[in-house]
Amino acid sequence: MLKGFRQFILRGNVLDLAVAVVMGAAFGSVVTAMVKDLLTPLIGAIVGKPDFSAIEFAINGSQFPIGDLINALVSFLLIAAAVYFFVVVPVNALMARIKRGDAPPDPTTKACPECLSQIPIAARRCAFCTTALA
Repeated sequence: MLKGFRQFILRGNVLDLAVAVVMGAAFGSVVTAMVKDLLTPLIGAIVGKPDFSAIEFAINGSQFPIGDLINALVSFLLIAAAVYFFVVVPVNALMARIKRGDAPPDPTTKACPECLSQIPIAARRCAFCTTALA
């Protein structure tokens, strides 16, 4: 029973997932700190105090404090923008640069000289017009 558990734990997928969770948590704290310490003060310097927690409205005497929701939405948008511009765009550019050097895969089909249909490269006779191929 313990042997099966050990095999399960040491399987590559479980270890990869554990590493991904730890790295994701660490990266999340870095992005949150960047938004809190850099982007939010920058917005505050441009438009004033970036705190909306005091915003509320009333309907028939009931108070609706929507400021915290607005703060959460602004924080989410800032985090999403930071992840996109500082992670997704550079990684996509790096992957495009890496793929640029790859050779295209070998073709698996060719055109029949008689009817111009696509046939397998190893074919000796066209399946469409039955022309014998060299």
